[in-house]
Formats: sequence, structure tokens, C-alpha cells
Amino acid sequence: MGTPISEKDVCENPANRSIESSVTSGVKGEWRDYVSVTKPGIVVSNLMTFFVGVWLAADGPLPLGTMLMAMLGSALIIMSGTCLNNFIDRDLDQFMERTKKRALPDGRLNPQSVLMMGIIFGILGSIVLLLVNTLTAVLGLVGLFFYVVVYTMWTKRTTTLNTLIGSVSGAMPPMMGYAAISGMIDLTAWMLFGILFIWQCPHFLALAMRRADEYRIAGFQMLPAVHGFAVTKRYILRYTAFLVLVSVMLYALGEVGMVYLIGMTVLGIGYVIVNMMGFFTKDDIKFARKSFIYSLVYLVMFTVFILIDRV
Repeated sequence: MGTPISEKDVCENPANRSIESSVTSGVKGEWRDYVSVTKPGIVVSNLMTFFVGVWLAADGPLPLGTMLMAMLGSALIIMSGTCLNNFIDRDLDQFMERTKKRALPDGRLNPQSVLMMGIIFGILGSIVLLLVNTLTAVLGLVGLFFYVVVYTMWTKRTTTLNTLIGSVSGAMPPMMGYAAISGMIDLTAWMLFGILFIWQCPHFLALAMRRADEYRIAGFQMLPAVHGFAVTKRYILRYTAFLVLVSVMLYALGEVGMVYLIGMTVLGIGYVIVNMMGFFTKDDIKFARKSFIYSLVYLVMFTVFILIDRV
């Protein structure tokens, strides 16, 4: 569990005073601060996988109007989640080097403003997605609920299973893209969900290894911070091996061709080798960095292979 902030802490800790003062003084940050709480990088990466779903669901030319409206609604839902995540985590973010300079823990934004941003984005995103179809809107709200309530508010602070459970939200965008165009969820949509669900586990566990000491100090229950690197590396390798098997199933479904199959098989074997090397290294942080970077390459190339080799 996270460490509660007492009145004494607020008085003695400058970081806590900045959070308190941001509430009482109505401080206004720069436009960059407001943009930062929407986490543009997360929005872009999720829209990339959203488009994968659109691309596989489209039968013929892309319906641009529907696609653009669905992407707008999805972007708003994602920004809602990131704003609410920033709002909820502001108390513990101040204890991590990676996050203590964010706009909320640093006191540059009023928490209530960020909360309102999250609520407004969520409402607008839901309305836009309802104009696409009900199924896409429901999927968006499910993803938002898992990210904000199940992951951020609950499991991130209470259990090392948080990465696995939180992966539900990150796996929703390709399914939403598929549903926006097809109006349904079939085996292909579930396969996209499964690939992104599994991919997130080794990806975020590698990131958690790099920041294990910070997570431990802040009180977040990340696997490497609680159970150590040896256990984490075993889980990373298991998830990676499973990811290779699941990713090639798109070929078995007849959705993609040989370019995808060969490319993803080679990438997957490389990913397994990278994570196997973690058991023979003396520098766990260097290994975690390599694994994290490779996971990003894997995701980008997964998208590229689907774009060029859809059947």
C-alpha cells in the first residue's frame, strides 16, 4: 500500500507542500503542463494499435469518416484515463525520480483542474464513440474502468498482479478499432486483444525493473520491487515465449500472409533470446533497458507487418 501523507508530512516535505499549495492557491501551469497530463506518447501508441484493428476489419477501402470519428473518441477516452491516472497517483509520484517533476507532484497544476479534464474527456469520448456504435463505446469505457479503477486506484498499490490486470486496458484499442469498423467482436478481434495483452507484461516488467528502487520507495507493488529481479526475469521470459505463439495465430486465422508470419517469427525468436540473456548478465538494469527497447521495436514491427501483409 502507498504511504499516506499526514499533516506533518505536508509541513516538512517541500514536495508535499507544493501539492497542497496547488490546491489552495489555484495555481495555473503552462499549456505544456496541461498537455503533459494527457501523456501524448501513450495516446499515439494506443492509436497506432487502434489502427491495426481498423485495418484488419476493413473490407475494401477504409471508411475514413467512421475511422476518424472513432480515433477521436478513442483519443479522448485515453486522455481521460491518463489525466485521472495523474490525479490519483500524484501523492506517490513525488517519491519517484521519474515522476516527481510531473505537473501535479511538482505543484504546477491544480489537481481539481486535472480531475475535471479527465471527467470531461471521458464524457466527450463516450459520446463520440456512441456516434460510431454502442459496442465501441462500451469497450472504451471498459478499458477506462480497468485503467483508472482496477489498475491505478486498486491493484497498482496492493498486488504484484497489477501489470497483468492492467494489461486489459492497453489491449482494448485494437479491439475498439476492429469493432468501430465491423460492429462486432470475432476471433480476430480477440486475437488482437490477446497479443497486446501479453505484450504489455514483459514490456512493463522490464520498465519496472529499471525503476524498482523508486517503486519500492513510493509504495507501488511492482513485481521486481517486491519479489526481486530473478523472479521478474522468469516471468518476462514466460510471457515472451507465449507472445511468440499467440502472435503467429493471426496467420492461422488467414488474416495476414507469409511476410507477417516470417517477420514476427524472427522478431519473436529474437525477443526470446534477448530475455534469455537476462539470466547470464551481471547488469540487470542494462538487461532491462535492452528488453524494454526491444519490446518497442516488436510492437512497431507488428504494426508494420500487418499494414503491409493483410490478406
